[in-house]
Amino acid sequence: MPAWIRISILLFLLCGGVYPALVVGAGQLLFHDKAQGSIIYDKDGNAIGSALIAQAFDKDQYFHPRPSAAGADGYDATSSGGSNLAPTNQKLIDQVKANADAAKQDDPALGEVPADMVTNSGSGLDPDISPENALAQVPRVAKARGMTEQQLTGFVNQHVIGRDLGIFGEPRINVLRLNLDLDAAKPMQK
Repeated sequence: MPAWIRISILLFLLCGGVYPALVVGAGQLLFHDKAQGSIIYDKDGNAIGSALIAQAFDKDQYFHPRPSAAGADGYDATSSGGSNLAPTNQKLIDQVKANADAAKQDDPALGEVPADMVTNSGSGLDPDISPENALAQVPRVAKARGMTEQQLTGFVNQHVIGRDLGIFGEPRINVLRLNLDLDAAKPMQK
């Protein structure tokens, strides 16, 4: 058998079998939850969603995620992606203005609107919002749930995730976890 065939077979086995098996094994061992999609389950074991993918929450009693450009109606995980509109694009300017107007309509007392409340994320499916975004939504959610703003502000502050390794990224709040914990702590009356 010629050397090039032996080398091809060896590289095929290494690159197509051994290396992928090592990477998958390391991921399962070191980052099991993330390797499985960070799926969140209810008390009955039913999958609710992933902590890594934003979902639409549009009722007043829930904290809303960032706007999404993923898919025709937004929040479509099979069609993730940003709008790729330039800051000078009139469509983007109009969209940001409309999102800011909607935020102020939800809460007329809202002062400065946080940027992540009116702009899409790069993927269109960012599961996190800034603490400022969550705190800006506190009056609406507190009113809808019959809570005081002070109670809800404390609850929100408990859900702040710090910078990774203390230096990477920005503080953030996972919207799905926040809303699920809020439902567990203060269920809505039916």
